[in-house]
Amino acid sequence: MPELPDVEGFRKVLKSCAKGRVIQRVDVRDTGVLHGMSTRRLRDALVGRRFTEPERHGKWLLARTGGPTLLLHFGMTGQLACARPDEAVEAHDRVLFTLAGGRQLRYRDQRKLQGLWLADDDSEAARLLAGQGPDALAVDRAEFEAALSSHRGRVKTVLTDQSVLAGLGNLLADEVLWRARLRPTVRASDLTEADRRRLYTGMRRTLRSAVTAGCVPPRDSWLTGHRDDPAPACPRCRTLLRRSRMAGRSTVWCPQCQPDGS
Repeated sequence: MPELPDVEGFRKVLKSCAKGRVIQRVDVRDTGVLHGMSTRRLRDALVGRRFTEPERHGKWLLARTGGPTLLLHFGMTGQLACARPDEAVEAHDRVLFTLAGGRQLRYRDQRKLQGLWLADDDSEAARLLAGQGPDALAVDRAEFEAALSSHRGRVKTVLTDQSVLAGLGNLLADEVLWRARLRPTVRASDLTEADRRRLYTGMRRTLRSAVTAGCVPPRDSWLTGHRDDPAPACPRCRTLLRRSRMAGRSTVWCPQCQPDGS
């Protein structure tokens, strides 16, 4: 599932492929990914416009044009690709944006759980994102600690709630909690100031490394690198990892490094 680092990678694809280029044509191959708009409205809004500097908030990508803004969400299987217009179209390429200079931006998504939205202006774009919490890469420590301390839910559930903090998904939350030596089931409101500080520091470091890699990297020194092993062991202490389900998601932790309580 694309998380903040993946979407930051898509932002870089959009910037390198499309920034400053005029949109010459929009081809919608599957209207199932369009939300609140028709193919005609999308074409009328974007053809002849020029993509400007793209932005990201959490798992959302904002493709600005100096007028309408295209908002993209990648669900579980979405991605953004840069191609030439004459390259073969893949089965899951849902919307194609042909650009000046012989480039084509492609929204590709197998399962179509999210898709594309169109905002006529900045205020409408802000309204579409109104339910999102602060971006996990941009939030400062005071805001982060205040958000956690005001919620009584389990800390992993709170971290992955996009209305609390935008950008963290299942892999990142497990990785950050393992680095902070906090069990996913501890109540967010029960964390001490030292716990919250450690969690914030771990999140920042994890995100910086993951953004550089363009994904949550399955490195040998990371929890992520072992969660799918046949007999997964903690890369820090070699204790066998535990697995459970929390809010419908597979959750992995180390019973030695992440003990009960805080």
